[in-house]
Amino acid sequence: MNPSAADWILKFLNLFEKNELIDSFQTNLKFYEALKNTGFIYGVSVAALPKKSLGNLKLTKEELTKINLFHSLLFQFYQQNPESSTTEAITDILSFYRHIEKGKTGFFQKFTLSQSPSNTLEHILSARLQETNSLLKKNTISLLTHALLYLDVLAYKQWQKEPSNAKNYYKQQETIVLTACFYTLKSKKKKSKYDKLLIELFETSSEYIVAKTDGSFSTFLESLNYLNITENSLERKYILDLCCLTIWEDLKLDDTEHQFLQQLVLTLNYSEADLSKSLEGLADFSKKYTEKILLFEYSHPVKQFYKQSASTVKLLILRNKDRLARELEESGELLVLLGQSTLRDLSPEEKNKVKEQLLDVCKSIPSLTIFLLPGGSVLLPLLVKFIPRLLPSSFQDNRIEINKEKK
Repeated sequence: MNPSAADWILKFLNLFEKNELIDSFQTNLKFYEALKNTGFIYGVSVAALPKKSLGNLKLTKEELTKINLFHSLLFQFYQQNPESSTTEAITDILSFYRHIEKGKTGFFQKFTLSQSPSNTLEHILSARLQETNSLLKKNTISLLTHALLYLDVLAYKQWQKEPSNAKNYYKQQETIVLTACFYTLKSKKKKSKYDKLLIELFETSSEYIVAKTDGSFSTFLESLNYLNITENSLERKYILDLCCLTIWEDLKLDDTEHQFLQQLVLTLNYSEADLSKSLEGLADFSKKYTEKILLFEYSHPVKQFYKQSASTVKLLILRNKDRLARELEESGELLVLLGQSTLRDLSPEEKNKVKEQLLDVCKSIPSLTIFLLPGGSVLLPLLVKFIPRLLPSSFQDNRIEINKEKK
């Protein structure tokens, strides 16, 4: 299964029986804990929920995130509609996203007459990964990870009960979750320059319940009182887990942070043991999968674009490497010029030849048509960067065998 290609949702549904995807988790809380173990709640999915293999491809964190998001929405649908079909589930999820006006499809998708509901949903889920990666709309420096995607699941749960209120519910929960995270940031004794930047940006945003007075935190805690009822258990767990994630950057819990979290768990009707369990779960996940796990990432937009582009190009090349290598070997002049570019600067004419011939190669491989789109040629240097790994060793005259012991 390839979550970056069309029809992955239908493939996913074909791979598993309903009991594997839905019945084995029994309750919302058990599903939430299983989802947290995959890293989805922390914004860094390292696995999908199903135990069975999804195929031979090594999936990226973004692809696993898409799978987990769809699986979570599907689970919520069947909680209220146990006898319905997957087709009805896809239709209902699409209606939900259209209602809350999230994950809008691109211009060309709107005019694709053959677009199936599952394909439309695939585009929406991809768009959601990009949308939740932005923090405040006016700010282009700070980025949130994918941890906020669980808000989609909570809002869809609300949609199942009260469709007309889903959009307002989403906005309310987003405000509460982000405000809780930023008060957690403010509680840190040692704040990094990025922490201070985020706090300043947040305090100047009128959308959130943040003020510079001490009483503002008490006002915020009072706004959480409605969460004490049983049916809001998922919201409470999610807020606590994200607040723990917010202070996790330095891997320490100082006195002020601990005091803040104690006030929060008391308001959420949790115990000290619940707080310890949340922190221990985060510590175990971090130790097992990744040393760096953050709610906030900081990156200049140009650097972020390059990073995302490099990741996309690398993925496309690795998944098409055999065919790409064959096409390159058949382009004699292109190989000669690429080889010479490692020893000298190519002339403008030679650079144009490389560009034209690389685009010709990309035309023969459907997955690489990204390079043919307007502006796609700016990604060609990234393609050239990865090409030497695909070619015979004779092309790589200056390659050093890292593992080869020096004599």
